[in-house]
Amino acid sequence: MLWILIAVILLVAIIFFIYFNRFAVLGNRIDNSLSQINVQLKRRADLIPNLIETVKGFAKHEKAAIKSVTEARKALVGAKGVEEKIKADKGLESALKTIFAIAEGYPDLKANTNFLELQRELASTEDKVAYSRQFYNDSILTYNNLCKTFPGAFFAKLYGKKEREYLQITEAEKKKVDVKF
Repeated sequence: MLWILIAVILLVAIIFFIYFNRFAVLGNRIDNSLSQINVQLKRRADLIPNLIETVKGFAKHEKAAIKSVTEARKALVGAKGVEEKIKADKGLESALKTIFAIAEGYPDLKANTNFLELQRELASTEDKVAYSRQFYNDSILTYNNLCKTFPGAFFAKLYGKKEREYLQITEAEKKKVDVKF
């Protein structure tokens, strides 16, 4: 009887350790995926000065658009916290659209090797940002499922773990984009 009691106590202790470690691993995965989003946003911000210099050479009189991209990049680099970074990221995306629209009016710029390579790099980075956001939300889903399902809900309450927030897109971002030339 003593051995059965010891086995049950050992089994319960192992289960407590397993759930504690699951919460720790999932929390770390969420933190890592958020960090990956920041890495990709930084990569994009680092590409912007090269893009600006290339566009400046061809579109000297388009100073307002170039200035708006530069300011949007500065806001993204200086942003603190997830919400501020998301807001700055939206501003940068908008400013970049303006630069690419300007490029349509400069056939030599559109054909420039540096510009094309930077455009490809930015497109690749946008894909990585989108993937990082998706991975973040997938990590949140796994964590939140553990917090809501039994026996995870019991352990979440025991360890003081609460559901986490998904990255959200605003209503303005959901609207259809009209491209006009």
